[in-house]
Amino acid sequence: MNFKFRKLRANEIDVRVASVSAKGVSLLLYKDARCDMNILDETVGAMNWQREHQLIGERLYCTVSIYNENSGIWISKQDVGTESYAEKEKGQASDSFKRACFNWGIGRELYTAPFIWIKAEDTKISPGNNGKFSCTDGFIVEKITYDENGNIDGLAINSKSKGRVFTKAPVKNQKNS
Repeated sequence: MNFKFRKLRANEIDVRVASVSAKGVSLLLYKDARCDMNILDETVGAMNWQREHQLIGERLYCTVSIYNENSGIWISKQDVGTESYAEKEKGQASDSFKRACFNWGIGRELYTAPFIWIKAEDTKISPGNNGKFSCTDGFIVEKITYDENGNIDGLAINSKSKGRVFTKAPVKNQKNS
């Protein structure tokens, strides 16, 4: 198997709110299952990978296998998923698939993301009836760069309501994605 998964492009990375307070919001970067499927198809070919889900105890596991043309065997990596708030079974299947793909190295660079904090004045935050704050803004990754080790060294995030709200300057002479 002589393949390497490429780094994620800015338009393949999603952003979600991790926590909200009166002072601002913290954000997390993530990828969705469609992104993983596209990168698998692009890198190893649509006919050279497969996924299988199995229930072990009460947890759903996904095994992603890639065909090794040199040895003629399937190589597999597996991980477990967690339920989502919206659709329990679908969320668990999607999460286990994305985690198995992380094991293959797809999107692993997201673990090197900096702490992303957006001040309250740069987004839409409102207090709820229960005393907790919520953010009604959306965010997108405008630009991302990686250093020679594949770690995120530059990042620009836009708010859908206010434009650029977060920037981490990239290291000089690095490839942009």
